[in-house]
Amino acid sequence: MSAKNQRIAVAKTYKIYIGGKFPRTESGRYFALEDKKGNVIANVCRGSRKDFRNAVVAARKAQSGWATASAYLRGQVLYRIAEMLEGRREQFVTELVLQGATQRAAEKEIDQSIDRLIYFAGWTDKYQQIFSAVNPVSSSHFNFSVLEPTGVVSMLAPEDSSLLGLISNIAPAIAGGNSCIVLASESKPLCAISFAEVLHASDVPGGVVNILTGFRAELTEYFASHMDVNAVIYCDGGKAVARTVQVLAAENIKRVIARNRLDWDSDAENPYLIRDTQEVKTTWHPIGS
Repeated sequence: MSAKNQRIAVAKTYKIYIGGKFPRTESGRYFALEDKKGNVIANVCRGSRKDFRNAVVAARKAQSGWATASAYLRGQVLYRIAEMLEGRREQFVTELVLQGATQRAAEKEIDQSIDRLIYFAGWTDKYQQIFSAVNPVSSSHFNFSVLEPTGVVSMLAPEDSSLLGLISNIAPAIAGGNSCIVLASESKPLCAISFAEVLHASDVPGGVVNILTGFRAELTEYFASHMDVNAVIYCDGGKAVARTVQVLAAENIKRVIARNRLDWDSDAENPYLIRDTQEVKTTWHPIGS
């Protein structure tokens, strides 16, 4: 084919995911994602404060219904996500390679991501038994402590682990009945929006998981300061980021969870990640007449 007739490939525009839909960012902004050779491989929406606020509204609307769903149902939904991800395995391997991973590393990451979803699916009806308690009291009462979901959780996903790290934060949060808004990796965002497509084709109710793309420096303060967010998780950044998140989160006493020292291969497969976004409810019940 002559140079004059060579076709220019159309770069896919990766949209954001809010309330079970795929809108473009309300600002109309996007940034070009390039590979190591400087070739444009995709156009990525640059999310805004308004996009985040819309995502919080969707997450809050969905959270109560998701929290009251049975543990069995939540486990089935997580397992369904794993099934759908397995069916699109080759697509995710391709995207991981496009973002700089080797073929072997990409295959390992997608396999671990599928297994991670199944792992947390198995915990949905068990973590209450592990972390709840009957407490001894010196009165004629039963005293029970049980876990309840925190509510709406905002997440600054890991920058370098674009799929496994993302799933390792989303899965335990929704396994415990929370809804979430996630800011995907800025430099490796492709898998995040493709994962949103997996969620959309699964049985996850709209609004339970919302995924934004954009610049971390611009959006971090909104994830930490919004008054209708109950907890914030951050996975990267130094002392300056930690201080910013903690100071802004203090405005409505939201819980701050730092996961910037986790090895996503080994440290993120435990039920304590579910407990991180749970509140302890203690109930007293009288004994006798």
